[in-house]
Amino acid sequence: MLKNDNFIFLNWNAPPNVHAAMTTRIKAHPSSPPSKGGKNNCYADFNLATHVGDDLENVLKNRRLLKTELSLPNEPFWLEQIHSNTVVEVSTDLILPRADASYSHQKDVVCAVMTADCLPVLMCSTDGTQIAAIHAGWRGLANGIISNTVAALKTTDLIVWLGAAIGAECFEVGDDVRDTFLKKSADYSIAFKAHPPRPPSKGGDWQADIYELARIELLQLGITQIYGGEFCTVTDAEHFYSYRRDKQTGRMATLIWRT
Repeated sequence: MLKNDNFIFLNWNAPPNVHAAMTTRIKAHPSSPPSKGGKNNCYADFNLATHVGDDLENVLKNRRLLKTELSLPNEPFWLEQIHSNTVVEVSTDLILPRADASYSHQKDVVCAVMTADCLPVLMCSTDGTQIAAIHAGWRGLANGIISNTVAALKTTDLIVWLGAAIGAECFEVGDDVRDTFLKKSADYSIAFKAHPPRPPSKGGDWQADIYELARIELLQLGITQIYGGEFCTVTDAEHFYSYRRDKQTGRMATLIWRT
């Protein structure tokens, strides 16, 4: 994985015409020294979400800077993410659609999702003609957001990258979450580790591996070229926003486009 303070650039086996990156919470601008963020500065320097209480002018400046720093061919196709399993094709007729994944067959289109613990998933076809970006929280994963996106692309000949998300040691869930996945398939059992005994008020009974939950579904679909999955947004407070850690916080963006 290729990471600097400002962006994560993917080290994956995508065709050369497919481009992708994930932002961090640190702004890439020489005239603005990076802030380390934290509770006294919950948005740090590079929040890209307009719905989290940050100053709108600052967010729009960050979005303009994002487009410049990555030399994006167009404005990213932003979604109103609702933890659903809804997938939409990028279209100029859709303005902030309520969905959690987007895909495109067109060049110079930028698919994007925003996260702060949930799992961003990028996909491209091995021939470089199709791209997709997915916002995969546990609800979206349980309800098939990955399968729905693959179905929309109409192929399993795909390369996948799992972006920065909450790590297994930090993702505490209850029996309800585990049971939801086990009802889908017993294969998901390996993604849950029993938490050491403690008072119920201290959190969930299980530690869930959101990366493994995604890998299991991808493998069930016959997709084996899977990359990424080595970060934890909760423990790396310098680089990543985390809703679970900070509650009020910004969002990173994960983007993919083809030329």
